[in-house]
Amino acid sequence: MSNKTFTMIKPEAVAEGNSGAIIKLIEEAGFRIVAMKKTLLSAARAGQFYAVHKERPFYESLCKYMSSGPIIAIILEKGNAVADFRKLIGATDPSKAEDGTIRKLFAKSIEQNAVHGSDSDDNAALEGSFFFSQTEMY
Repeated sequence: MSNKTFTMIKPEAVAEGNSGAIIKLIEEAGFRIVAMKKTLLSAARAGQFYAVHKERPFYESLCKYMSSGPIIAIILEKGNAVADFRKLIGATDPSKAEDGTIRKLFAKSIEQNAVHGSDSDDNAALEGSFFFSQTEMY
């Protein structure tokens, strides 16, 4: 079990000025920010990140959405990081997310759900390395 996970604050949450409140909730939940950067993904770069969904019907709209504005990529550290973070963010569908979760508080829809959270230790490492070099993930 890894003690690191990856998240990104999605374009609509950044555009609406919710990044600070989201980061505050993350830190209050006991996560330490290891690395963080604000960046703008091109549609091609978003496509690389979401390549696992390439055959899915929502792939094109997902890439367009994720390249529509800046995102904030973050490496987080905490014991049981992946599972604890998934619990903190809540269900992908904000209408099904538990009260107090990030998605219940800030998501607009299933697609515009405020944050991405890695779903496994392997994906956390892979997704983190997409945005950060090994020396940045100290």
